[in-house]
Amino acid sequence: MSTDLPMPRVGPAADRAPTAVRIVLNWGRRYSLWVFNFGLACCAIEFIAASMARHDFIRLGVIPFAPGPRQSDLMVVSGTVTDKMAPAIRRLYDQMPEPKYVISFGACSNSGGPYWDSYSVTKGVDQIIPVDVYVPGCPPRPEALLHGILTLQEQIKNERPGQARGHRSYVGRRVSAAEASRDLVAPPQEPS
Repeated sequence: MSTDLPMPRVGPAADRAPTAVRIVLNWGRRYSLWVFNFGLACCAIEFIAASMARHDFIRLGVIPFAPGPRQSDLMVVSGTVTDKMAPAIRRLYDQMPEPKYVISFGACSNSGGPYWDSYSVTKGVDQIIPVDVYVPGCPPRPEALLHGILTLQEQIKNERPGQARGHRSYVGRRVSAAEASRDLVAPPQEPS
């Protein structure tokens, strides 16, 4: 038995899959999202409230509190992202298996929030990792997170398996945690 034949990759095979198979694959991905919560500040409390009985996002097929990044599909970054925390976020994002999704939850993770002009705050988590859905607010209500999850599920419903999403031009390019933290803060200017 010869092993000279190349092993088929999942991506090209998924492109040739019938439409019915794509619908089933997207349906399975859409309603079985394991969440890795990266709570950094007050927005994390609203995330916890969204997972409790009153709002209960488990009914949408979203399972909160995955054991770790290697078992999760969705990272919810909630709170103020500092330049010191940026390499840790990138490292955990790299450990997640494909396909992976990111929700930026709250003004601080979207753009720095009220701390946008601080020397140590990253001007949005999208400078470190690609973001699929932005949920605005300071802090956003649990209903806003539910709307963000529904928006993400609609994106997953319409995507083709094996196809890189448009805004992720650097999928497959590995970036080290040190490289992720580089150039987040401008070097001090010499007085003239």
